Amino acid sequence: MTDGDSFNGLRGQLAEALRGEGGSLAGANKLCTVCVGLLGVDGAAISLVSGAIQATYGSSSPLSRRLDEYQFTFGEGPCMDAVTSGRPIAVADLHDRREQRWPAYSGAVLKAGIRAVFAIPVMLAGSHVGSLDLFRADPGALSDYEHAGALLAAELAALPLVDLAAEHAGYPPEEQEQDGWSRLAALQRVEVYQATGMVMAQLNLDTSEALARLRAHAFAQDLTASEVAWAIVERRLTLVADDAWGDDSNKREES
Repeated sequence: MTDGDSFNGLRGQLAEALRGEGGSLAGANKLCTVCVGLLGVDGAAISLVSGAIQATYGSSSPLSRRLDEYQFTFGEGPCMDAVTSGRPIAVADLHDRREQRWPAYSGAVLKAGIRAVFAIPVMLAGSHVGSLDLFRADPGALSDYEHAGALLAAELAALPLVDLAAEHAGYPPEEQEQDGWSRLAALQRVEVYQATGMVMAQLNLDTSEALARLRAHAFAQDLTASEVAWAIVERRLTLVADDAWGDDSNKREES
């Protein structure tokens, strides 16, 4: 089999992941799962980063989703850099002392047993709106074949986002936003926005301070921002005024 035949076969297998799926989210999850089987990685996720919207849109497993959400918890990571630069980001070994781009994110990912991370930008309507994020337990770069496959998968990752827009095109005019990404924000990370509002009201903080407090608590407790947000929304956790950035002695948890 020639390299061209192999590449075409890879393209076909990736494209097949998006056929016959029941909805955009299911397609995104399936594409991530297929990436794990074809690209020599242990996890995959699709990040969405567009303005204030930061979300994990698809993942191959709960662990992959958690690894991806760490980027939104810490405000740093390969997907952020991939979207900003418009170029693939590859770190073959996070344990390399020369690699110091994302200290908080790297520490959390290494603790979870991941040594290599890769992020390929996802483009929609001429803009970089997210990335395909790949995770590998063993250190090492992607092969040329795997890299080519990752680029193809990133192109396909835009399709579930197009599907999402189509799925919600039927909302009545009074419920539609001028910017379609606002609808996506409401669908994907409503718990963080709701929890931020609750912290603002409880502690008399502005939006950025409340979100910073939520993220700091997540960092201190080795949780994702979404996990802390759900605890706040469900009233299992209350951050108090003298919260020392997540210190257990300065929070209240309801049973």
